[in-house]
Amino acid sequence: MKTQEMNRDWIATARTLSQALPYLQRYTGATVVIKLGGHAMGSDEAMDDFARDVVLMRQVGINPVIVHGGGPMINAMLERLEIKSDFVNGKRVTDAATVEVVEMVLSGVVNKRIVQAINRQGGKAVGLSGKDANLMVCDQTNPDLGFVGTPADMNPAILHELFANDTIPVIAPLGAGRNGETFNVNGDTAAGAIAGALAADRLLLLTDVAGVKNADGDVLTELKAQQIRDLTEEGVIAGGMIPKTETALAAIDKGVRAVVILDGRAPNACLLELFTEHGAGSLIRQD
Repeated sequence: MKTQEMNRDWIATARTLSQALPYLQRYTGATVVIKLGGHAMGSDEAMDDFARDVVLMRQVGINPVIVHGGGPMINAMLERLEIKSDFVNGKRVTDAATVEVVEMVLSGVVNKRIVQAINRQGGKAVGLSGKDANLMVCDQTNPDLGFVGTPADMNPAILHELFANDTIPVIAPLGAGRNGETFNVNGDTAAGAIAGALAADRLLLLTDVAGVKNADGDVLTELKAQQIRDLTEEGVIAGGMIPKTETALAAIDKGVRAVVILDGRAPNACLLELFTEHGAGSLIRQD
């Protein structure tokens, strides 16, 4: 009986691989930008599972780019250092002391954790931030927010060089100022700007919800840009989902083929989205 069960499992696995073939072919050579949120990083085991999926994507010819957040880790370090952090309309005020901590946590602890996880799974990852090679040059978003930046000039040449060397970029959302400043950039915003600069095939926004929901609480699996605008105006899209859908619309306007908002805590979320018929989360396209 046990052998029969094992045989059924093997047959199911083989069938899944066979059914994935058209999607593997479709994404060969494609660029996929993945925003990994701080809440989606989870345990070391979850990180290893994510890293394995990313290495598999690279193995089958996809160019994955990881852009990560780290809000919970930043909060913990600021509290540990007894640095008070204020917010204006939900956005962190980033003074000189805070931006140093943000850079230390994002470019140091969080970035290297992801790089090491990918390398442990047999990949070749390199960590950098938007400051490296002037990848992301920013203007100040709002003087009231301090060192918070909005991407203005994107220079993705360094990413193409990494792709040519089978290397997976892992990017911390920090930008270079025009006068030598370091700017803290919202992770979703940074991922959208990088995806747009690369004219990526997909931008995957991994978060802690299943996707965009309608008024009844059901996940909408596919939406057009105008539907997003209508749902926002009606108040159905609200709270933390607004900046994510705004990022999606901005990325599509810059040439990204589609954006998917999906639950990064779900096992193999990226593989389900890319390599299965039903996908995962909410896919957003241009009208």
